[in-house]
Amino acid sequence: MPVIKQIRMVADLNKCLGCHTCTMACKTMWTDRNKGQMHMYWNNVETHPGKGYPKNYETHGGWFNVSDRAAIPLPDIKKGYGAPWEYDYDKVLKTEGGDASSSVLVPSPEPSGADAYASNWDEDVGEGEFPNSYYFYLPRICNHCTDPPCVDACPRQAVYKREEDGIVLVDQNRCRGYRYCVKGCPYKKIYYNPEQKIAQKCIFCYPRIEQHLGNFCASQCVGRIHFVGYAEDTGSNVYKLVNKWKVALRLHPEFKTEPNVFYIPPLSPPSYSPAGEAMENRRIPVEVLAELFGDTADQTPDQRIARIEEIFDIIQRERDKVAAGGSSELIDILIARRETDRFQV
Repeated sequence: MPVIKQIRMVADLNKCLGCHTCTMACKTMWTDRNKGQMHMYWNNVETHPGKGYPKNYETHGGWFNVSDRAAIPLPDIKKGYGAPWEYDYDKVLKTEGGDASSSVLVPSPEPSGADAYASNWDEDVGEGEFPNSYYFYLPRICNHCTDPPCVDACPRQAVYKREEDGIVLVDQNRCRGYRYCVKGCPYKKIYYNPEQKIAQKCIFCYPRIEQHLGNFCASQCVGRIHFVGYAEDTGSNVYKLVNKWKVALRLHPEFKTEPNVFYIPPLSPPSYSPAGEAMENRRIPVEVLAELFGDTADQTPDQRIARIEEIFDIIQRERDKVAAGGSSELIDILIARRETDRFQV
């Protein structure tokens, strides 16, 4: 069934702090109550370059480009997501007075071995060598794709797009836990609940959208990086960032799903010479960004690089205009002084 409107989100990676407030807001709201959900982070913040969550999800692929669905490996819950743990807060925090018995938080049970992993296991690692090491944060939710392979993959038609806003949902009554949707999603943003034997995923906080509010992850973000609106609303800031100013790109558009979560790629500090002098080339190689972000599935790597450079030029031009005493619609949007500037639903 064709959708009437399509909800979209834009995330400005230049403002992401890596604080995981969005992750904890989502976890607290949706996946910390029922059994089988401990490994589920419908919103998670990854350090890039990094392995992502589940581990190496970008190499799992999706059934739409493989002839044999059964040949696609499912993410292993323990290896891909990691075993859950709790931190020993009681040893660090002086809840009953006196001195703490430990100076650092330690997971309990402590993860160990080759399969030890978690949603932010390689946080702040990145690549490069001092003084030119680099990384950036990438928050991820379900992309609520225009052409979602999870919908096509389900033999019971349990996964569907809502007609009124294009949000992708799983009918929990129809789902039988076959996990074809998990295989089909190249972003691996559908999770299998081994206790309830069903698939579960980000619902784009649709009860809040129906109340004309922003997603819980977005509304709790201390960096105010998110913009939410409809693709068809030409007056929304989401439309302006994607279609007018053209500074927002899709994550892995080569997956051919037309994701509806867009990202403004991170600007980069300069690299430094061995003598400590700032150089013209950027710390984050544009080639690294081009491996992640682009407009369409048919763009070449060189075209992606050119687009990212174009975005950098647009933002810098508008920043210079404001610094010289002028005004800029783009910079005003990106500053997002009011919540109504960010959530236009």
